[in-house]
Amino acid sequence: MKLKILLVSAEVYPFAKTGGLADVSGALPPALKKLDHDIRVIMPQYPCTAKAGRKIQPLKIDLKLSDFNGKGTLFSSELTGGVPIYLIEHDGYFNRKHIYGEPGSDYPDSVERFSFFSQAVLEAVKRLDFKPDIIHCNDWHTGLIPVYLKSLYRNDPWFSQTKTLFSIHNLGYQGNFPHSHLKVTGLDESLFTEEGLEFYNQISFLKGGLIFSDTLSTVSPTYSQEIQTQDLGFGMQGILQKRSDSLHGIMNGVDETVWDPETDPLIPANYGPKSLSQKKQCREDLIKIFSLRPNKKSPILCMITRLSQQKGIDLIMEARTALDELDISLVILGTGSAEYESFFQQWSKDRPDNIATALKFDESLGHRILAGSDMFLMPSLYEPCGLTQMYALKYGTVPIVRAVGGLKDSIQEFSDKTGKGTGFKFKIPQTKFFLKSLQKALSCFQQTQTWKKLMLNGMDKDNSWEFAAKQYSSLYQKTLRS
Repeated sequence: MKLKILLVSAEVYPFAKTGGLADVSGALPPALKKLDHDIRVIMPQYPCTAKAGRKIQPLKIDLKLSDFNGKGTLFSSELTGGVPIYLIEHDGYFNRKHIYGEPGSDYPDSVERFSFFSQAVLEAVKRLDFKPDIIHCNDWHTGLIPVYLKSLYRNDPWFSQTKTLFSIHNLGYQGNFPHSHLKVTGLDESLFTEEGLEFYNQISFLKGGLIFSDTLSTVSPTYSQEIQTQDLGFGMQGILQKRSDSLHGIMNGVDETVWDPETDPLIPANYGPKSLSQKKQCREDLIKIFSLRPNKKSPILCMITRLSQQKGIDLIMEARTALDELDISLVILGTGSAEYESFFQQWSKDRPDNIATALKFDESLGHRILAGSDMFLMPSLYEPCGLTQMYALKYGTVPIVRAVGGLKDSIQEFSDKTGKGTGFKFKIPQTKFFLKSLQKALSCFQQTQTWKKLMLNGMDKDNSWEFAAKQYSSLYQKTLRS
């Protein structure tokens, strides 16, 4: 059954990216188009979208909304595979240096920005003469779309057959704001209740999506269970338990047009399962970039991550003394908390031959680090899905992860007895268990044939978007039947 689908996201690769949300929003639509759906994407237009290397054309469609200052203008471009993407320009709301706010905070007018965006999306599809069967909303920035459809737009015939799917990429980011901001949204005060948008006397965009959407999904099967618990529910577990029949976990995929060492234009030497020796050139490239001086037979480990508590950085800090005693090198790429940034900077200064830190977001460098490293660390406290561990598998860079969320689902513990498995996992977030997993990996690394088998297991694993797209397609159709 061919569907008309509108995917809405605050960031879409390659037009704008701060994390995995952009990767998903850029890769899922082309996979859905291959299933013969009429899939279109819409996002805000930021200054960074001009750097995507895609032609962006004005459509001469203005979006003037009575509750908001100024007007939006609609632009169009294309994603991979010819998927149409629309960009909503509004200088007052989106012409800013950062997507969400200065590092560590949201812009003070975030309620107004994403309320405008949500309403503008609904007006845009009418102006584009596109009646979506499904509007696929992603994370809190789009949480008001289902709310608007069932309040301000409930009598609009354009959307009489439209259903909504709301995807949770990270429950920790909720879009919670003071009650006094409700008026800005244009929504009625009657919606500020425990059964509506009220969340500990604040308005919650995320809660709006959880309650008012027709179906819910999240980005891995394990995470869909975890968020219904007190430990990882972030206060929303009661709502999610009530809606458990409507909550589905679908594992993210890997965009193999971007992440494939055999074709990747960003790495110094292409390689694959049948040409593993070429990976050594990538290792040498990485050594030169960071002026490392590792022993020839010692592994290079890497972390490509947001430097936040969620990512298990405290565990690395606690393990520093033990890590310093091991014959390893470590490369870190990412930005985040000042405390974590200064820790890695100091560590690099103390041990410049073996520890390297790049405190920035750099997509190209991320590819080179992943290709040149032997192991990838991801000791997250919680992880909805995680994508980089799946990229690491593809690049023959063995993951060492905490068995939580999508990390638990995507990595299988390696056994040198059976030769099966793709990486190493530890369950309890304590230094001794992390180090035990690392020691197991280091032991395997010294056994050349065992390590090669482990690398090939990961490289052969199919994490393409094709499988996930079929699951989403089934979920859309199930939503329409409900």
